[in-house]
Amino acid sequence: MSQPSATIALTQDLIRRRSVTPEDCGCQQVMIDRLAAIGFHIEKLRFEDVDNFWAVRGTQGPTLCFAGHTDVVPTGPEENWQLPPFEATIKDGYLYGRGAADMKGSLAAMVVAVERFVADNPNHQGQIAFLITSDEEGIATNGTVKVVEWLRAQDMLPEWCLVGEPSSTAKCGDVIKNGRRGSLGCTLSVKGLQGHVAYPHLADNPVHRAAPALAELAAEEWDQGNQFFPATSFQISNINGGTGATNVIPGELEVIFNFRFSTELTEQQLIERTENILDKHGLEYSANWNLSGLPFLTAEGDLVAATVASIKEVTGLDPELSTAGGTSDGRFIAPHGVQVIELGPVNATIHKIDENISVDDLNTLTDIYQSLLAKLFL
Repeated sequence: MSQPSATIALTQDLIRRRSVTPEDCGCQQVMIDRLAAIGFHIEKLRFEDVDNFWAVRGTQGPTLCFAGHTDVVPTGPEENWQLPPFEATIKDGYLYGRGAADMKGSLAAMVVAVERFVADNPNHQGQIAFLITSDEEGIATNGTVKVVEWLRAQDMLPEWCLVGEPSSTAKCGDVIKNGRRGSLGCTLSVKGLQGHVAYPHLADNPVHRAAPALAELAAEEWDQGNQFFPATSFQISNINGGTGATNVIPGELEVIFNFRFSTELTEQQLIERTENILDKHGLEYSANWNLSGLPFLTAEGDLVAATVASIKEVTGLDPELSTAGGTSDGRFIAPHGVQVIELGPVNATIHKIDENISVDDLNTLTDIYQSLLAKLFL
């Protein structure tokens, strides 16, 4: 069997480290050692229980930042995996392991692409940087958001940022995420009065009271989206009420729902419209709102143009620009005026049992990242 490429070997090294969020398990030190060896200045930034680092090479000119995370989601029952999740086994051209696609493969491709670029162009223009955290898959309060605050205080925010999230759908490079919808969640508690089902006049059923309001929220057209974003969506994810008995009217109902929203609306508009509907139905309620991220969009500019050209050069594909999917750490970076895109491998198996990635795709991704560096800095 032939030796794996530098990208595959590094991906395997990272996968074998059980960095279940927010643990890093030495992944960042592996990256730091490789980057320091080619002239990067390293700042280790630990916030509470989370390891992060900022690395930069160069002292002037625009900065391209590669952003990513070393933490992974839990595996689920390991006995359900065909191949052990932390052994990084290659089978039939695919590399298996937790984090293979999300996103240790991208991290390895970034490092190797930069190593090659610097070897060929030791006196390159501009600055190359890395922003790496171990707090993306968890609560994400001591990771990228804190590093960005630190960068802003140092007046060191980059002009461009590429997040290595697995953006591709069928082939590596077929989709670039040039934005993401915002995410607004709510835990709604509707008050009632507990009682016996045979005496409903002596009780107040919060399920019955809330049902028409929830139906109206689910049927509401919040907006029609725009050329970059689909229409805002409202989804109920949890409903809990009752004692478990068939003969007791519950005294309270809890509903958890989420908006994925476009740039057509603000979070405050969504809150006001939702609470107006709840008030119209005469509910006694409390609403605990949580904004996970605002929508962002990098519609055009040097970064998008160079990335599209690099993908075309390496793969022959004309990538689709998309804002679909969940949130990413790009939501913490883009509001500061940074051009942000996401480009990574195929996302078909992320967070699943038997997560895997094509070996060929990882090598292709490395070539795309290297081409992007050349287009921005040569």
